[in-house]
Amino acid sequence: MTSAMPEAQTTEQLELAGLIVAALNLEGVDPAGIDPDAPLFGDGLGLDSIDALELALEISKRYGVQLKADDEDNKRIFASLRTLTEYIQQRRSAVA
Repeated sequence: MTSAMPEAQTTEQLELAGLIVAALNLEGVDPAGIDPDAPLFGDGLGLDSIDALELALEISKRYGVQLKADDEDNKRIFASLRTLTEYIQQRRSAVA
């Protein structure tokens, strides 16, 4: 029997989900309840381009990872909690 529960988040995904919820004042959203593979924009969390800018600023402050507004890969990077977490981890380890 399969469960419809979303996949459990990694520690890094949970931390980033908490940052997203706090930075964007997403009232009523439980960071632990964000599906790592659900879209962050549109049908998922319903974020928009202003949210992306605010989130990029918070990620820069917290993790030291720069996200540029004109990056062609932004759609892929911001696709889900999983892709955003992986991007941050890759950039942080490249700098370290």
